[in-house]
Amino acid sequence: MVTLGCPKNRVDSELLLGRFHAQGARFTDDAEEADILLVNTCGFIDAAKEESVHAIMDLARLKQESPEKKLVVTGCLAERYPEALRTEIPEIDVLTGNGAFETLDLTLEAQRSERSELSFLHDALAPRVNTFLPHSAYLKVAEGCDQRCSFCIIPSLRGLQRSRPVDDIVKEARQLVDRGIVELNLVAQDLTGYGSDLSPKVHITQVLEQLVELDGLRWVRIHYLFPRKLPDAFYDVFAHPKVAPYVDLPLQHVSAPILKAMRRPSSEKLVDRMLERLRKARPDARLRTSFIVGFPGETEADHRAIAPFVERHDFDHVGVFRFSVEEGTPSADMPNQVPEDEAERRRDALMDWLRDRSRRRLSRWLGHRLEVLVDGPSAETELLLSARHGGQAPEVDGQVYINDGEARAGDFVEVEITDTFDYDMVGHMTRSIERAPARPAGFRMDGDERPGRLPIIS
Repeated sequence: MVTLGCPKNRVDSELLLGRFHAQGARFTDDAEEADILLVNTCGFIDAAKEESVHAIMDLARLKQESPEKKLVVTGCLAERYPEALRTEIPEIDVLTGNGAFETLDLTLEAQRSERSELSFLHDALAPRVNTFLPHSAYLKVAEGCDQRCSFCIIPSLRGLQRSRPVDDIVKEARQLVDRGIVELNLVAQDLTGYGSDLSPKVHITQVLEQLVELDGLRWVRIHYLFPRKLPDAFYDVFAHPKVAPYVDLPLQHVSAPILKAMRRPSSEKLVDRMLERLRKARPDARLRTSFIVGFPGETEADHRAIAPFVERHDFDHVGVFRFSVEEGTPSADMPNQVPEDEAERRRDALMDWLRDRSRRRLSRWLGHRLEVLVDGPSAETELLLSARHGGQAPEVDGQVYINDGEARAGDFVEVEITDTFDYDMVGHMTRSIERAPARPAGFRMDGDERPGRLPIIS
């Protein structure tokens, strides 16, 4: 299986693998060995679409050599361009969008080339195979989105918001913790909109209040917090030690005219108040945001306003994306489109500044000690362990590399920082804080639990 795109897509893949596993499937990382080749695609922006097409074509070539293999394509690209995919890549045996995951089984009899009904919403009873870290998992609390941002195609690909009941989310969380998960990463298209479609309405606050009561869970991490007014109770639970000191607050821009054209909240007072209250509730909070540059009508002055805003609010992590013209969205037809090369220049200039800023900020941690969660051997070399402190989310933020000490994936340890770079830090382990919990066999897709105890050479 090849999964592309966001963490929410990863959860979908894990649910598909859970269905197949319950029907007796075995999994392999070797495409040549597999009977079924499955690609869960992303269709959000041009770069993601191209990556998805390349992944499909790679497996289509393998199917040409071995026609008995079944090629299955699902996800957002399949939802967005079913007819084109089937026409251009006839090797595809099964094509299904985001609303038909529950119809797939090992018989692979479903043959879809039209858009699916976007009503799918999994529950805690659905089997799921974790493909992420053995101690960390994504917990999707809702599907779809009610926002109508002018640059975004997601509501067309995922449907309107469908929130899971609080007790069902907590039940799945309990199951994950019982399997050795110590970090839960809450994801949805719009976490602050969670529960507004339920009757009676609830808020993400109620989910957090119950999750922090789970024995065995160490961190609950908040992703995709759409900027809007939050109840006082949210800030109260954010201060709880089991809630990671981290919030992903995608603002997309700082210029009021651009935000209005984006159909995003444009009240600077609202954002200022949110950031003020988040930091008051949790002085150690690390804040992530993201911006789109080159949006239609963006002037050089609009662009230059971003850096002072980042500095003023002291963001810890910032992502920058070049505007992508997406057919079917209002922004695709807006006047005053910014040339791609100019948008790319603005992105590069902002990223260069942010990189230098990040390096300076991280240097403050030299000589300090941090509690970190060990993720396992570094992808670069097994002579290093990869870890994260509470203000670093998996996959998107920097890491803390441990170059001296002994630990295993899922351990919490203390590290003294001895070196810093653009986004990462290096240090040696000073003490063990909490050992990883025992995990039942068979939870990992490939059975790889990583070495039980890894010696680290200084």
